[in-house]
Parts: sequence; C-alpha cells; structure tokens
Amino acid sequence: MPKRGAPPMQGDMLQGTLDLLILKTIAIGPAHGHTIAHAIERRSDDVLQVEHGSLYPALHRLENRGWISSFWGTSENNRRARYYRLTPKGRAQLAEQTSRWDQIVRAVNAILRPAD
Repeated sequence: MPKRGAPPMQGDMLQGTLDLLILKTIAIGPAHGHTIAHAIERRSDDVLQVEHGSLYPALHRLENRGWISSFWGTSENNRRARYYRLTPKGRAQLAEQTSRWDQIVRAVNAILRPAD
C-alpha cells in the first residue's frame, strides 16, 4: 500500500518509463523479474506498482533491442529463474533515456511551477 495515502500508479506511467526504470534497476546488477518489480516498488515507496503483465513484455522488448541479456540462475529461494543484466548497448541507452527524462521533468515543471 502506498505510504503517502495516494493509490499506486499502475497504468498511468508515461510510455517508456517502465523501460527506463528496468534499465536503471538492473544497472546495479543482474536480477530476475520478481526482484526487478519489487525493487521499483520499494524504491518508489510503493507508489509505482509493476504488474507482471507489463514487466515481462518490457523485459522481452528490451532483450530484443539488445539493451539487456538474460541467463538462467537460481533464485534466493532455490528456484530456477531467468536473470536479466544490462548490456553495453543498454548502458548507453540508460544514459540517453535518463538525460531525456531530465529534460521532460524540467519542461513539465516549467509549466506546473512557473517562476513568479
């Protein structure tokens, strides 16, 4: 449950935002899908909820683009799981998308919070 009293954002994210969040999450190190979703939720104070129906298509899309790669490993609870890691191409894309995100945030803030 969100800590700030607002309902979690599920389908309201800007298109492409999930890709950016996934790339940033696995830039720290390889992770499997459940861990990626949980990390995004935890780091956003549970404001951003990642549904598996959105996460796995995004992971496949990122892998098809060559931004991430996957391998099989053993999860914390001793189960076989598919892990995802950032590729060099993905690291470059993360930097590019982060810069673009910063531009978007500045532009939206210029409209929402104009200097008086």
